[in-house]
Formats: sequence, C-alpha cells, structure tokens
Amino acid sequence: MNEKTFPVIPSDRSNDLHNLEVSDSTDLVLFMAGNQFMAMKEIVSAFQKKYPYIKRIFYETLPPGLELKQILSHGAVFADKVLDIYPDIYTSVNEKAMNILEESGHINKKDYHLYLHNRLTLMVVKGNPAGISSVKDLARDDIRISQPDPENEDIALLIMEMYRQAGGDRLVHRIMEEKRAEGTTIFTLVHHRETPLRISKKTVDVGPVWATEVIHAKSSGLAFDVIEPGKKLDQRDKTNYYICKLKNAPHQDSAEMFLDFITSSSAQNIYKKYGFLPHLV
Repeated sequence: MNEKTFPVIPSDRSNDLHNLEVSDSTDLVLFMAGNQFMAMKEIVSAFQKKYPYIKRIFYETLPPGLELKQILSHGAVFADKVLDIYPDIYTSVNEKAMNILEESGHINKKDYHLYLHNRLTLMVVKGNPAGISSVKDLARDDIRISQPDPENEDIALLIMEMYRQAGGDRLVHRIMEEKRAEGTTIFTLVHHRETPLRISKKTVDVGPVWATEVIHAKSSGLAFDVIEPGKKLDQRDKTNYYICKLKNAPHQDSAEMFLDFITSSSAQNIYKKYGFLPHLV
C-alpha cells in the first residue's frame, strides 16, 4: 500500500502512543478512545495485576475516528515512519464506527459491547469573563470556541446534538459553519489535550469537553471554570462507549481477557473514580 494512503498521526502525539518501543513484540494491542487517557494507566496496571503474564501492552489514546482510519488502512504514519500496528481491541463513543467495522469485515455482526458512559460540560476561562451562561451563548460573535473536529473526534457528534437540542439546526450551522469561517470556532485534532491548554492561555473563551476531562484538568492544576449545560443537554443518555475485539486480532486470548476485565467491577470502579458513569451489566 502506498504510504500516502495511510492516516497521519500528528508528530506531537507521542504521549498518546503508549509503550511504542514494544509495538512490534506485544502481548496485547489496545486502541482506546482518547478521552479515556486519564484512566488508562490505572486500567492497564489493574489488568496486568490480574493477568501478570500479559506483559507487553501497546495502547493508543488517540481520537477514535483516527484510530478507526488506522484499522481500515492497516497502518498509520507517525514521525515519518509507517506503523503497521493492528489492534486486538478498539473502543469508540460512536456506534457508527462499530457498524463500519462490521461492514468492512473487521468484526462480526453485532460483536461489540456497551461498557461505559460520560457526559458533556463547558470549560470556560477562569472567572468566566465572557459571561457565558448557556449553550446558546456560544452563537455570540465575541465568543471563541475550541471545537472538536467531527472528522476525527466522535465527541463532536454529541456536541453537535447538544447544540441542536439547545437551538436547533440554526445553532449547529452558526457554530460549525459561520463561526468557523469567521475564525471564532477553532477546530481541535485531539481536543482533550488542546482545549484545556487554550482555555488556560485564554486564546479561547469556551470549549465543550467531557466531564471526565474537567476532573483531570483540575487534578493537573489548570485554572478554569465550568458551565453545566444541564441534564437535558449534556448527552449523558447518549454517550455510550462501545468496545469490540477485532475478528483477526493477533492476540485472541488476551483480547478476550481484556473484554472480560473492562466490564468487571474493579475496572468500572476505576473509571468511576475519574468521573465516568459506569455501565451496569
């Protein structure tokens, strides 16, 4: 395959490629939806404590849309090198991604599982100098938004649904099209790393993020405030995390063990600690 057909992982995203040095000699490969990044070190550690013979685990915490492109292309380019890494496990907050994997023959039909939930919130500059009080305020000319790109970031689809519920298709068009053309909607590639930085540097006024990312940002000492959209808008009932084992997973047994582990009470309690909403199996 020509290298140009591979998706490109930005060169500054090495912190989302964990244990890359063992990627060619792994016992397990996980492509985890990036918004779980703050919990994954503890998740992997607890999994290895239960299965100590699964020693070498490579895992990604990139946007799931980018990870999906890697699966479909059987590789990616990172730092001018081709990574021909194929995962055992893939997770996404978009069920459509699972449908695409079905249609392309990477997983068997309906061979994926719901395992976790989350909700949206609005991160704003400390003191909220822009005076943002609701989702509708994001339509204002003076409000600069750090907005996930729907091309790669599944959170963007739920954010757009939040906009639609708050102000109809007009609000979606205003934020995603008009304000982007005006330069006041600024897309992200890896929003959970870019938005908190933009907020702390005051280069934007607001950024819709997962509630879990707020908890992580606070633990990192970043200065910001939060505006809650409210239960009717925060998408808690639609934010579903799906997980699957790839049909041609290189490490079938290890993948099955991880599937069992991820829905266990020990894994769910770890996620809960980081602000996720557990899925009761």
